[in-house]
Amino acid sequence: MTSPISSPQLRIAIVLGIAAAIATALLFPYVLALKPGALALASASMRMPAWAVIAAQSLGNGVVCFLLAWAGLKLGASLGLGAPWIGAVLYRRARPASSAWLQAGLLGAGAALAVLGAIAVFGAPIEDVARKPQATIGFALKGLLASPYGAIVEEIELRVFVMGLFAWLLSRFTGKRAKPWLMVIAIVLAALVFGAGHLPMAAQLAPLTFGVVARVIAYNALAGIAFGWLYWKRGLEHAMLAHFCADLVLHVASPLLA
Repeated sequence: MTSPISSPQLRIAIVLGIAAAIATALLFPYVLALKPGALALASASMRMPAWAVIAAQSLGNGVVCFLLAWAGLKLGASLGLGAPWIGAVLYRRARPASSAWLQAGLLGAGAALAVLGAIAVFGAPIEDVARKPQATIGFALKGLLASPYGAIVEEIELRVFVMGLFAWLLSRFTGKRAKPWLMVIAIVLAALVFGAGHLPMAAQLAPLTFGVVARVIAYNALAGIAFGWLYWKRGLEHAMLAHFCADLVLHVASPLLA
C-alpha cells in the first residue's frame, strides 16, 4: 500500500507549488501597474518592507498551491486527470503516447481572440483608467511577467483542484467512472468558478454592477472551458500552455496593438 507521504502525486505537487511561488512573485510588477500604491499599503499594514511582503505572499501562495495540487491530483487520478508529462520526468515513467502542443497553443490564443471579439461586441468588462498605460512597451513587458501566474497558479486552483473536485463528486453517481457528460459538467462548473474568481480584482477597479459581473464571468469562463477541455484530454501541461498563450495575447500583444 502506498503511504500518503510517498503518494505518486507528491513530487508533482511540490514542483507545482514551487512554480506557483515564482509565478506569484513575477506577478507583482503587473499588479502595481494597475494599482501603484498597493504594495506600499500592504507594506505599511503588515509592518514589513516591500520585499518581505512579496516574499511572504509568494511563499504563502506556493504552499497553498502545493496543497491544492496534491489534493486535486489525488482526486482526479482515478478519472484520468493529472500531469502526465511532469510525472514522466519526476517518476521516470513512460511519456504519454501522443501530444498536441501546437494545438494547445493555438487553442489558447484562439480563446483569447474569442474573448477580444466578445469585448468588441459586448464591451470591455471594466472601462477603467488603467487603459492608458496599457499602450506602452513597459506595460506589455509587465504583462509578459504576469502571464505565468495564470498558466500555473490559476490552472492549479481551477483545473487541478476545482475541476478535479467537481469531477470526483460527480463520479460518485457513476460508479467512479469518468463519463463524458460528467467531465463536461465539471469543465463548465470550474470555468464559471474561474470567471467568478476574477471578481475581487475587478471590484478593486470598478463597482461590481450586473454588467461588470456578467462580462467578467462570461469572458473568463469562455477561456476556462478551453483550458478545462485540454486538461481532460491532454493533461495539465497542455492546459497550462494554452493559458499562457492566451495571456500573451491578452496582456502582451493586445496592449501593444491597442
